[in-house]
Amino acid sequence: MTLVASSRKTRSIFHRFLYVAITSCVLLLGMDRWMSRSTASQIISDVALLHDTPVGLVLGANRVSGRSLNPFYSARIAAAADLFHRGKVRGLLVSGDNRRAAYNEPEMMKEDLVAAGVPAEFITLDYAGFRTLDSIVRAKEVFGQSEIIVVSQRSHLERALWIASERGLKAQGYVASDPQLGWRMRNGLREIAARCGACVDLWLLHRQPHFLGPRETVKLRDDLGLVRCAVSSKG
Repeated sequence: MTLVASSRKTRSIFHRFLYVAITSCVLLLGMDRWMSRSTASQIISDVALLHDTPVGLVLGANRVSGRSLNPFYSARIAAAADLFHRGKVRGLLVSGDNRRAAYNEPEMMKEDLVAAGVPAEFITLDYAGFRTLDSIVRAKEVFGQSEIIVVSQRSHLERALWIASERGLKAQGYVASDPQLGWRMRNGLREIAARCGACVDLWLLHRQPHFLGPRETVKLRDDLGLVRCAVSSKG
């Protein structure tokens, strides 16, 4: 009887674990699809269909992955340069991680954007874009923008635009090309987890960026090709 009772208890625990695991997967996948659908109309792959906006926000990534150039990074640089050269934005705000002196995503992005023909004077650096939440909120609260075009891959844009909507920032998304299937699969599970984390951050924890600090300006090209600074009317 003891062995039978033990076996039944083990099966019961396994069934409960299986139920929790399946329910969690269904909820995560449902949340993932809901976030995709809720931002679909804001994501644009044809640059001609974008509304002209003063500032494009380029979300950071590591330049290399292993020993290879990170295709997510290189595609974002190409898309951001295209956005500027087509006149859809008059300045780029590049936001990335610089929490260590030896690692500086914004400087890397600026260097490659300049190599792609974007004048350095129209590139503004946000060194405290540690996470997507930080980059989006700082674009509004620190750099004074009320409307932006966000540059990243589609799956990342869906989360970024959802965060922007939740924090009262009007945003369009310009799609950088996706890498090959292997890279996308590697990033897929991470993105689902990141979306769950974003919901927890905004709805439960009401999390703020690591740093806010004083208001900063974004450098723009005006119609005469001169530099001026852009802040929202709030500032």
